[in-house]
Amino acid sequence: MSTRDETLEIRVGDHRIAGTMIVPDTLMPGVLFLHGWGGNQTQYAARAREIAALGCACLTVDLRGHAGTAREQACVTREHNLLDAVAAFDRLAGEVAVDDDQIAVVGSSYGGYLATILTTMRPVKWLALRAPALYKDTDWDLPKLALRQVQRLEDYRRNVLEPNANRALRAAASYRGDVLIVESGNDKIIPHAVIQSYRNACADARSLTYRMIDGADHGLTDPSCRQAYTTLLVNWITEMIAGKRADDVTSGKRLQEAMKTSASSIKSR
Repeated sequence: MSTRDETLEIRVGDHRIAGTMIVPDTLMPGVLFLHGWGGNQTQYAARAREIAALGCACLTVDLRGHAGTAREQACVTREHNLLDAVAAFDRLAGEVAVDDDQIAVVGSSYGGYLATILTTMRPVKWLALRAPALYKDTDWDLPKLALRQVQRLEDYRRNVLEPNANRALRAAASYRGDVLIVESGNDKIIPHAVIQSYRNACADARSLTYRMIDGADHGLTDPSCRQAYTTLLVNWITEMIAGKRADDVTSGKRLQEAMKTSASSIKSR
């Protein structure tokens, strides 16, 4: 394994001594978690810890209008929360130990909707969506809390939509990374038509993995359903990271072979 040297100074009382930190020359993938409307970052804490154990830097956040800023919920718009998602992505990508070309975004419900749109604004390598929501493109500046009634979302979500009919679906259609879509089998908030709309839109993704959790409701209130989702997510992230590392090894071997061929050609001259 290659290494890199980092020079540093170590304070010893009023003195400083020079040192060199020698560390592996590798960067870790990053994973950003976006919770659903009415949720918070603690819902992803356990999953984030499991994924962190795989060698990833994980970031959970509370979107505006939730947890400590719940008092703002009545006036928070989709634009506000999308900006939250962008800022969180940039904070994760800015970590020294994180490879900003290897960042996954995991979103549930409203967070899945935001995560999908985020792919048009930032280089998301892997996209995991659990029960992703859909909203009409209109009323963008209206508080999110008012959308269900104003947009008659129950009716809107009953029909399978074409990719060009919705901002999130257009984003999904243009996304070329790897996608995981998880559906709850007994979801009263996000019907199957919405999931099918997302699946259809992701037709040109590098890979698309779809799973249904039988008997699960929208909020995964059953502990066994929560564990099933955690297992699905961790296994998928593991597969994505392993695939990336395998590609890197293959690319490295090809580069070495190319260099050997070039060196042999020079010697033969």
